Amino acid sequence: MERKQGLFSSLKDDLIKGLSPASSTSPMSSLLRRRKKEYVPPLDLFIGGACPSTPARPPLEAMSPLKEGPEDTECSIGTSSSSDLRLLLGVLGAPLAPLHVSTTEPFPHLAIKDIPIETSSAQYILQQYIAASGGLKLQDSVYNAYAMGKVRMIASEFETANKLVRTRNPSKAAQSGGFVLWQMKPDMWYVELSLGGSKVHAGCNGKLVWRHTPWLGPHAAKGPARPLRRALQGLDPRTTATMFINARCIGEKKINGEDCFILKICSDPATLKARSEGSAEIIRHVLLGHFSQKTGLLIHLEDSHLTRIQNNGGDAVYWETTINSFLDDYRSVEGIMIAHSGRSQVTLFKFGETAMSHTKTRMEEAWIIEEVAFNIPGLSVDCFIPPAELRFASVTEACEFPLGQKMMSDVAVAAEHAKVPQGPQRYKNHMQAM
Repeated sequence: MERKQGLFSSLKDDLIKGLSPASSTSPMSSLLRRRKKEYVPPLDLFIGGACPSTPARPPLEAMSPLKEGPEDTECSIGTSSSSDLRLLLGVLGAPLAPLHVSTTEPFPHLAIKDIPIETSSAQYILQQYIAASGGLKLQDSVYNAYAMGKVRMIASEFETANKLVRTRNPSKAAQSGGFVLWQMKPDMWYVELSLGGSKVHAGCNGKLVWRHTPWLGPHAAKGPARPLRRALQGLDPRTTATMFINARCIGEKKINGEDCFILKICSDPATLKARSEGSAEIIRHVLLGHFSQKTGLLIHLEDSHLTRIQNNGGDAVYWETTINSFLDDYRSVEGIMIAHSGRSQVTLFKFGETAMSHTKTRMEEAWIIEEVAFNIPGLSVDCFIPPAELRFASVTEACEFPLGQKMMSDVAVAAEHAKVPQGPQRYKNHMQAM
C-alpha cells in the first residue's frame, strides 16, 4: 500500500485539477517517462518461448513453400528499424471487444429452468469465475481503476503463397514500450500505449469511442461503444463476466495442459451492421473464453473477426484477424485476482481474390503488469472527455480496407526485399476502428 500511495501522491494535484488523461501533461505520460528504463517483458515470453507457467514452444520454422514457389523461401526480416510499427500499434494498441456491455447492470442469478443446457452451464462457470476473482460484492465496490504495464511487440512472420519472411534476430526486431489504463463507472475508459517512439491514445466516455494515432489524428470509432479488449486480459474481472453473460458453453479444451471450459459469444447482427459500411461488411466477430476447471479463472482468450470487401466488378476479398491471448501470474490486488503477465499471438489473413494471392502476417506481444489500484481519489468524469479537436466523422473498420491490386504489389515488393511487410496502408488505418 505504501508503494501505491507514493505513486498517486505525485498525481493528486493533476487529478484534482481535472486534467484529461489525453492531455500532453497527463499522469500517464509522466508515468511512461518515469518508467521507460525499467524492466520490460523478456523476449523469451513470446519469441520461441512462453509464459513461465507454459511449456516451451519449438523455435519458429519456415513453412513449406508450394512447389511452384522459389527455392529461397526463408528470408531475414531485418532489424527493428524495418518492423512495421504502425501495424503493431494498429492491431495491438487498443482493439475493442465484440459487444457493448455495461457493468452497472445487475449480474443475473443462476437459472436452469427453461433455458438451454449450454446457457445454464455458461452461467454456472461465470459464477465460479466471479467467486474465484474476488466475488461480486467486492468487484461492484470498485468505481474506478488504474493499471500500468510494459509491453514488447514484434512482427514475427509474413507469408505469401510462395514465400515466407520471418524474424531472424528477434532481440533487435522487437519493439518495447508501456501502457497505462484508467477505467471508471459507468463504462468509461482511457488508455495510452507507447511503443518505439510512437503513441496511441484511445478512450470512451460511455457513449463514444475515440482514438488518436500519429498517422490519423483524433477520430471516432464506428459502431457502439465497446470495452477495451486489453481490460479483458485479466485486468477487469467484472467487465469480463458481464461480457460473457449471454455466452454458451461449447465444450472443453486443454490449454497448456490445464482443463478448461469454453464459453463463446458473438457480435449481434445490429452491432455488425453498425460497424460495416459501403462495400465492406463485418461478417462475424467471435470471442472464446477458456476458464480453468481447477481455479475458475480465465486463462485464454481467442478473438476472431472476419470482414468481406466486394471489389467493383471483381471477386470479394476477405480479411480475418485472430488474436490469441494467454493470461498468467494471477495475484490478489485488494482482494481481486489480477493477471500480471501474458502474451498474445496475432494472425492477419487475407484471402479470396485468387487461390495464389493469400497473405498472412503474424505478430506477437508480451506484457507485464507493474501496478494496479482501485478507487483512486480525485479521478473524475472530466478525465474521459474526448479530445476537443475530435473529428466526429467516424473511421470505420469497413471503409479503410484496401481495394485494388496495387496493395498486393506493395506487399510483394516488401517480401522480395526481405523486410517486414509494410502492409496495405488503408488496412492499417482500418485497424484503428476495431
